[in-house]
Amino acid sequence: MLRIIEPLASRCAKFRFKPLSEEITSSRILHICNEEGLTLDGEALSTLSSISQGDLCRAITYLQGAARLFGSSISSEDLISVSGAIRQEVTEALYEACKSGDFDLANKEVNNIIAEGYPVSQILAQMGENTSAKNQLPHQVFSVSIDTNPQSGSKWFDDDGRPKRTGTVWTASAHIITAVIGSGVLSLAWAIGQLGWIAGPAVMLLFSLVTYYTSILLSACYRSGDPVNGKRNYTYMDAVRANLGGGKVKICGFVQYVNLFGVAIGYTIASSISMMAIKRSNCFHQSGGQDPCHMNAYPYMIAFGIAEILLSQIPGFDQLHWLSLVAAVMSFTYSSIGLGLGIGKVVENKRVMGSLTGISIGTVTQTQKIWRSFQALGDIAFAYSYSMILIEIQDTVKAPPTEAKTMKKATLISVAVTTLFYMFCGCFGYAAFGDLSPGNLLTGFGFYNPYWLLDIANAAMVIHLVGIYQFSCQPLYAFIEKEAAQRFPDSEFITKDIKIPIPGFRPYNLNLFRMIWRTLFVVLTTVISMLLPFFNDIVRLLGALGFWPLTVYFPVEMYIVQKKIRKWSTRWLCLQILSVACLIISIAAAAGSVAGIVGDLKSIKPFQTSY
Repeated sequence: MLRIIEPLASRCAKFRFKPLSEEITSSRILHICNEEGLTLDGEALSTLSSISQGDLCRAITYLQGAARLFGSSISSEDLISVSGAIRQEVTEALYEACKSGDFDLANKEVNNIIAEGYPVSQILAQMGENTSAKNQLPHQVFSVSIDTNPQSGSKWFDDDGRPKRTGTVWTASAHIITAVIGSGVLSLAWAIGQLGWIAGPAVMLLFSLVTYYTSILLSACYRSGDPVNGKRNYTYMDAVRANLGGGKVKICGFVQYVNLFGVAIGYTIASSISMMAIKRSNCFHQSGGQDPCHMNAYPYMIAFGIAEILLSQIPGFDQLHWLSLVAAVMSFTYSSIGLGLGIGKVVENKRVMGSLTGISIGTVTQTQKIWRSFQALGDIAFAYSYSMILIEIQDTVKAPPTEAKTMKKATLISVAVTTLFYMFCGCFGYAAFGDLSPGNLLTGFGFYNPYWLLDIANAAMVIHLVGIYQFSCQPLYAFIEKEAAQRFPDSEFITKDIKIPIPGFRPYNLNLFRMIWRTLFVVLTTVISMLLPFFNDIVRLLGALGFWPLTVYFPVEMYIVQKKIRKWSTRWLCLQILSVACLIISIAAAAGSVAGIVGDLKSIKPFQTSY
């Protein structure tokens, strides 16, 4: 209005509209994202509200531009790039250079800004806002990120601009228990069978204590700096980036994504074995145990792969909460059936089988006994692997009290419940079968009757694995698609969504790159599963490779940085000793798993193996 000359302004009615509040802007933007199938990552919602300065039309324009350039998953950096706003680190660097009194340093920063072509008015506006923020003055002009105390957030939004979190100790505990209890529980009887009645439960208890302690360390890293109002880290990778940075972020990402790739292979193998188990249990029942019922696993792997190809094309599949609920119910169903059958077998035998030292020499050789003991460590490690999603679970928790305090209680409850359940499953399974404990209580055919109950349990496992496959692969899908969109922003093949109308439903957004890449990923995991169709050894190797770096090393290192623990202090030494001890255990478990895989390869012919 100030730019209109007075003769014209005097003949106009003046309407002064105040900028919309962040609550109103964010609420409308979330509605648009839900309708259009867009996902705002990290601080993107807060960033969009800030750079639009209360102008909803401008916010929608930025959102539309980011969606066209970067696809359906939009980050804070994407919005800043589209809007032309200046990254906060640029203005902070100039501010610090000016504050230092070093002319050469300030001159260097000014030349960098000139080279980038940033508008002077924008620089001054953002520097003024940063200065007021650093001196705890009221916000006046503009800020890319808003740092406020979470306790003083609005009624509907948290301090980061996201909708108010509502999670509690009990919801967080439920999420952890659901994530932990899975197909790994069925191999615990075999693991205890290798270690015996003394070492087996003791090792399981040791793993539970280590997992509980390192989970507390990891939960302390959810917020960078101050535990109350520090910047939130929304994922495991965000926490590593904020606390460690540099090459360790890449190492962490590599370990995570390799682990997820391996998990997809393991789930494909496990589902095919469960589908075969249903067929074989019926065959055993019909023949009275006379027919060995040999069959090929590969058609079942292919069927599972086809199902995953179809499901992988659903954008935002990880946000379908109903499927998460179904998967959790199925997980508890087959685990409980395994436990019940184990108890029933002990009652039927009228005695507890097994020995104090595990499987006896004679049943296996001394060398096999050592390797099997190492493999048992991998089984138990896999059963406790949930660190990768702990930060995501913590991001659902409300404050006050602080998220770290809530997660400390939730972790204690969930690890205690899980360990108790594992002890029952593993110990009763070993008590039922002793040295002959199968690698999988349901599919090792330790139980032939009641066959209908076995069918229910194995069907529940297949349903669980169909869902958990997609949940596990979502981070890998998102990473590849994000990288592709950033490298080739002008490629319509990668960024363009084709709307396909579906009668009675919202149009389906078909992305050609997503369709082809996800299909190829599922095909690759299916082919590798057909080449290496041994579930137990794959599970043990995954447990061994993921336990030390993701459950122990990174949480310990991040906690040391977060709490500024002095090097060579008593606490620092204790944490390093814990890390080294767990590394040795992981190496031993990995060596045993590799030995098992090598042994399996001698008896398996690719694409010709039958059970």
